[in-house]
Amino acid sequence: MFAIIETGGKQYKVSEGDVIFIEKLDVEAGSEYTFDRVFAVCGDDGIKVGTPVVAGATVTATVEKNGRGKKIYVLKYKSKKNEKKKIGHRQAYTKVTIKSINA
Repeated sequence: MFAIIETGGKQYKVSEGDVIFIEKLDVEAGSEYTFDRVFAVCGDDGIKVGTPVVAGATVTATVEKNGRGKKIYVLKYKSKKNEKKKIGHRQAYTKVTIKSINA
């Protein structure tokens, strides 16, 4: 059984027990979070596709931790102008474990 959910402007295909890294949620580590934007659910009885979401379908997950990813560097450079700028960025994320899919 799997479901397609949306969070943080991105779509994820999840099954029970999956561990995914998503855009940062404003919840504490160890708490539960329910995703209600479920676009499709596939199980033993077939596939249900929503228009745009499946009515009454939710996905429950446990928040493992909140963190920040590896630093990436962006270098802005303009030739012949003696101009350059080095910028670093670390993207915030939330690590969640999918507990159950309710359709």
